Amino acid sequence: MQNISMLINGERVQARNGATFERRNPLDGEVATRAPAATVDDALAAVDAAAAAFPAWSASGPSERRALLMKAAHAIEARSDAFAAAMAAETGASGIWAGFNVHLAAGGLIEAAALTTQIAGELIPSDVPGSLAMGVRQPAGVVLGMAPWNAPVILAVRAIALPLACGNTVVLKGSEVCPATHGLIVEALQEAGLPPGVVNFVTNAPADAAAVVEAMIAHPKVRRVNFTGSTHVGRIIAQSCARHLKPAVLELGGKAPLVVLDDADLDAAVAAAAFGAFANSGQICMSTERIIVDRRIADAFVDRLAAKARSLPLGDPRQGPVVLGSVVDMRTVERCNALIDDALAKGATLVCGGKADSTLMPATLLDHVTREMKIYTEESFGPVKGIVRVDGEEAALACANDNEYGLSAAVFSRDIARAMNVARRIESGICHVNGPTVHDEAQMPFGGVKSSGFGRFGGRAGIAEFTDLRWITVQTTPRHYPF
Repeated sequence: MQNISMLINGERVQARNGATFERRNPLDGEVATRAPAATVDDALAAVDAAAAAFPAWSASGPSERRALLMKAAHAIEARSDAFAAAMAAETGASGIWAGFNVHLAAGGLIEAAALTTQIAGELIPSDVPGSLAMGVRQPAGVVLGMAPWNAPVILAVRAIALPLACGNTVVLKGSEVCPATHGLIVEALQEAGLPPGVVNFVTNAPADAAAVVEAMIAHPKVRRVNFTGSTHVGRIIAQSCARHLKPAVLELGGKAPLVVLDDADLDAAVAAAAFGAFANSGQICMSTERIIVDRRIADAFVDRLAAKARSLPLGDPRQGPVVLGSVVDMRTVERCNALIDDALAKGATLVCGGKADSTLMPATLLDHVTREMKIYTEESFGPVKGIVRVDGEEAALACANDNEYGLSAAVFSRDIARAMNVARRIESGICHVNGPTVHDEAQMPFGGVKSSGFGRFGGRAGIAEFTDLRWITVQTTPRHYPF
């Protein structure tokens, strides 16, 4: 068991009232982490510390920020083993997934470091003689970042890195499910030498989340909010931000379609489908949730995908290498079991896997899924995936768009022009041709449409989200006025 602290103004602290909460391992129920249960006053103190640090940090030069972010990237990488242990203990994640998290998170910090010199404006032609008109990007202020448990290192670093690069200060609200994992990130940032108050870290008990988050969003010094998590909670965050007129970046749920057209390379499609569906036991916002296959090649595709799924190692990640570790809790098991029961009762075929009685859930495929089944529309967020057989390209496209979500998607075809035309018509923020739905790079504009949220993380798109664009003019010659 780990006992962790919050970080406020560079000091490791506990909750003011001494309250704590526990996170238990999903497999055996043992206490993995004991963390401070922040009060509203603790959360507001973190915002105050970030606000006090903002003037100096926002005035720092790009080279200073770049050097610190680079050091933080190396400090993250040096903690690879600690991250793997923490993720296995808190969320049941596999070592493969933990390693991927650390690698991409370090890359996110390096990319943010590179962007410190890319926060550029523009000169804009003015109709006023002698007026030098500029669009200038400036740091916004305090950024509140909220990251989930499922890709904990990647997504918490994403909530921090680019805002810091832009000259903002940050309060990270850690997930109640993985406070130790998120605490390791803050530890690495402190080791890198970030000044006190530039990054602050708050943990809270699940029952206190609503009050803590509302208080921080309402704080007048919080100027940006970013949240990655469920659509249900994202709507609540959006409503709070709207009440307080705070811009937000929301990356929410998904039901990513993988479309396999009749001329697809089946081996490539199978490999991508297996990776996209079962990486981290399907607990990724971009996870392949709907496998849409042209009926003419469906039998061959399903046979190969089933063989691949059956071969994936399942087990306790603390005992050795696996592909599928534990899912996060028994609620996931119950939800996925209910989706299986519903689909089978309505005519689906169980191809492999099946219901589970513990958080070790096998890779499960349900064939002949139809719109009447819950798994057609509901996000499983687990290793249970539905296969929909369709007749032709237009039916595949209609199926891909027949959902409230729109985060990631994929299309497989040997005809790239054909695949591109289908990709353009899919309603999603991200679409990959002949690649998996699960793919992320720090420099890319990452985000969704419809109920998958709004705003974009990453690269120049992220700079736009975490800076204020100001119109500034300099009158260089005498100006004429009408009176």
